[in-house]
Amino acid sequence: MKVLMFGWEYPPLITGGLGTACYGLSQSLSRLVEKVTFVLPRIKGTVDGGILDIVDASDFELPPGRESYDEQVEVVTIQSRLRPYLTHDEYQRELGKAIKTRQTKRRESGGLSFSGDYDDDLQREVYRYAEVAGDIARLDDYDVIHAHDWMTFPAGIKAKQILKKPLVVHVHALEYDRAGDSVHQGIVEIEKQGMQQADKVIAVSERTRDLIVRKYGIDASKVEIIHNGVLPLLNHHQKRRAKPFDEKLVVFLGRVTMQKGPEFFLEAAYQVYRKMKNVRFVMAGHGDLLPSMIMKMAQMKLTDRFHFTGFVGEEKRNQLLSMADLFVLTSISEPFGITPLEALQHDVPVIVSKQSGVAEVLRHTIKVDFWDVRKISDAIINILQSEALTKQLVEGGRLDLEAISWEKGAQKVVNLYREIV
Repeated sequence: MKVLMFGWEYPPLITGGLGTACYGLSQSLSRLVEKVTFVLPRIKGTVDGGILDIVDASDFELPPGRESYDEQVEVVTIQSRLRPYLTHDEYQRELGKAIKTRQTKRRESGGLSFSGDYDDDLQREVYRYAEVAGDIARLDDYDVIHAHDWMTFPAGIKAKQILKKPLVVHVHALEYDRAGDSVHQGIVEIEKQGMQQADKVIAVSERTRDLIVRKYGIDASKVEIIHNGVLPLLNHHQKRRAKPFDEKLVVFLGRVTMQKGPEFFLEAAYQVYRKMKNVRFVMAGHGDLLPSMIMKMAQMKLTDRFHFTGFVGEEKRNQLLSMADLFVLTSISEPFGITPLEALQHDVPVIVSKQSGVAEVLRHTIKVDFWDVRKISDAIINILQSEALTKQLVEGGRLDLEAISWEKGAQKVVNLYREIV
């Protein structure tokens, strides 16, 4: 079986869970099927595709005789690590900062130049990518098409029209997750069209399937739940490391946006510190709420106990988790959430919000409502002050991880392919 897969990012350059999930799933799939061709708008840096066939849409030249899409293409490069996750308003703000970097590129080959981010309109490059996808689809006799999240749904639909083969769309996050009720209707329509045109929809959790059915009117029988996995921890000797200070360390790791509920973590940290002094807190990540979180932290007079790191790559993330005593996920709406699994790999107990998809696969962890700051702070104190509870949660986390893998998820995806092919 040959699979044509469309994604927006791939390691080593990733902005969050989407790139990690695409890597984990595609690598495992490639060992179960004849061929996986993974198409990116633009490859940045050195991509280790393993046995995958990685295609850079920016390097793809149009077939002879095909007219060029654009004589000149304007490319806007935005210096931000949040591209796939931006709401429309956040994108417009970032665009205003980056407009000075605009340049005009002429494609003598008649192909298209992609930034790998977005062009001067939030959706324009998504549709241009779809046009190239139609021609890439003609490169081989693929059996099934697989598109990840809304940025690639138009590409998946175009490839389906060309190949007349079944389409699977994979929903890692929805506009209602990113923006709450303040959704951008254009993105919602792209998501809805993708799911309507698909032969099957993969949701990363039960809560995501529920949103798909309620908000988009998709038949529940069309939606398959396949939970994410977690990439294996390669350097086991770095699983734990000593901290350069004596205090306990509590970590928040994720985008500092409305969706992730950083203000609830900050409020809980304040309540914890009022009762427990030998503790430090880290908020690792970047996002539009970061300035307001820094301001609020200063008002709470936590400046010597609360640390902001900005975005952290894989190496720094592993270093941080290897020193952590506790990981807290306070997401308001989290389709899945891979970071708690990464924390468990480092033998770090976790607290997760009941509003996260990962709560569906973790049996031995503490689950709280994101808004219940008192319960979050009480749970933090109980874990930090009890070696027995910490040991219990760590051992339970190891059991949970044994049942979670990309290999199992990939096998479910292959079974889904066979069903529709």
